[in-house]
Amino acid sequence: MSDQLALLAAASDQQGPGNVIRVVLVVSIVGAGLLAWILLRGYRKND
Repeated sequence: MSDQLALLAAASDQQGPGNVIRVVLVVSIVGAGLLAWILLRGYRKND
């Protein structure tokens, strides 16, 4: 049991690419939303 706890503790210290992928996804989604807003704003009719 103590071997498993030591293994889990060592694995939790290593974050790996998880945070990088999360940041890239959030930035790309926000960027796509801003791009869509800018493009749709440009095609709006000026009445």
